Amino acid sequence: MWDIQERLPWGKAKAGSHRAVVLGAGPVGLLGAMALVKAGFDTAVYAREPAPNSKSCVVEMIGAKYFSAQTHSLEALAGAVGNIDLVYEATGASKLAFDMVQYLGMNGIFIFTGVPGRKGPVQIDTDLMMRNLVLKNQVIFGTVNAGRGTFEDAIRDLTAFNTRWPDAVKSVISGRFQMEDHHDLLVGKATGIKNVIKLN
Repeated sequence: MWDIQERLPWGKAKAGSHRAVVLGAGPVGLLGAMALVKAGFDTAVYAREPAPNSKSCVVEMIGAKYFSAQTHSLEALAGAVGNIDLVYEATGASKLAFDMVQYLGMNGIFIFTGVPGRKGPVQIDTDLMMRNLVLKNQVIFGTVNAGRGTFEDAIRDLTAFNTRWPDAVKSVISGRFQMEDHHDLLVGKATGIKNVIKLN
């Protein structure tokens, strides 16, 4: 984010002056929200379930704001947040993601991390998207691969998260299970935020 923002003549802005929206409150979304709050972003997380729930509690623990799709449309979310400098997509829901692109602010950055399943085509207003990308000086990119340095950064970030928000980090792992429980975890109803299978 900062490397891209530094293409602008004013470079990095002061902490708290940037606004970010995270789409999705799964493990990737919550860790992304922690990274954004740590970096000084005023951060909002947008997810399906109404608050309160286990995910909204984690969002509140780290000092971010939680918005539910059941109470806020994307337009209402954008109105509540203000100029959106960064969108961190962590849902894999292409329609939601591309609907959100239209609310990306001036000089904004949109990061895709989700991989959609094979569904039908989604209609998007390509003229509006192209116009905004050019006239609002926006950047859209996807990310998946990571080198050694990225993993080292992640370890440092997790250490910092755990120091700053130990309860929130602990809450992301909502269950620890034995190997023999794998079947229910893989094909049963999803519960909690992130379940871990213990190998010892």
